[in-house]
Amino acid sequence: MEALDTALTKMLDDKIGPRDPRIRGWLLLDSYLPTLVSTLVYLLVVAVGPKLMRERQPFSLKGLLVVYNALLTALSFYMFYELVAGVWTGGYNLRCQNTHSAGEADMRIARVLWIYYLSKLIEFLDTVFFIVRKKNTQVTVLHVYHHASMPTIWWFVLNWVPCGHSYFGATFNCFIHVLMYGYYGLSVIPAMRPYLWWKRYITQAQLTQFVMTMVQSGSAIVMPCGFPAGWLWFQISYMMSLVLLFSNFYIQTYIKQGSRPKLESHANGKMEPRSSGDLHENGNSTRQRKPKRV
Repeated sequence: MEALDTALTKMLDDKIGPRDPRIRGWLLLDSYLPTLVSTLVYLLVVAVGPKLMRERQPFSLKGLLVVYNALLTALSFYMFYELVAGVWTGGYNLRCQNTHSAGEADMRIARVLWIYYLSKLIEFLDTVFFIVRKKNTQVTVLHVYHHASMPTIWWFVLNWVPCGHSYFGATFNCFIHVLMYGYYGLSVIPAMRPYLWWKRYITQAQLTQFVMTMVQSGSAIVMPCGFPAGWLWFQISYMMSLVLLFSNFYIQTYIKQGSRPKLESHANGKMEPRSSGDLHENGNSTRQRKPKRV
């Protein structure tokens, strides 16, 4: 295993170039192998998990899900605050920001992005919870693609461009995750489900995030400041893939919904018929009631 790790590290350094020395020694960043293995195990769980659960009763996990979503909501808010504060104190340029011009603010951004990377490993549990609760319709191509790719992407970002222009997409994503995990946490509570009318707007906000990230990355290509252009082009291409996948989900869920029998919509792009009046959010089913007048 050590020989494989050494060979993999040497190959990456030869292909991409020297890493940023400021993040050396940070947990899970010196070697790509832990991130790679974690992702492969995640994909194995996605492939095998539903089969193992086929003859078993689903787990409820309601209490655990409330705590899990609350913690991720709080963590996302903390990261959003720290990134905004770091950008503000470092005088970051919205148009383009290199990785070596803001001193301690750059390190503050890098530390938060490192936590952000770790949070993407934690978010593998989103899929695990779906599987053990037998909510397999939510484990879609979009869901797995996004969850499986993020840890690897951010491992590379942190090793080569851990601050500067890398902040924007993560900052916006943390804000979206405050809304998203807050929504999921509330959806576990039966009394709150009738009031969760704003799910489609989370998807709209996600699409806005992807487009704005592409525009902001494009501005750094047109008016460069020393941030590596290859990373910007990669970010634009990845955002384009998410725009396509999320747009398809939005169209199928919210636009075409009126022209077919009432459907169950899920957060990650899968739909299935449901009986009239049943509300399914975050894998929990309840009869939808109109909010009481006050």
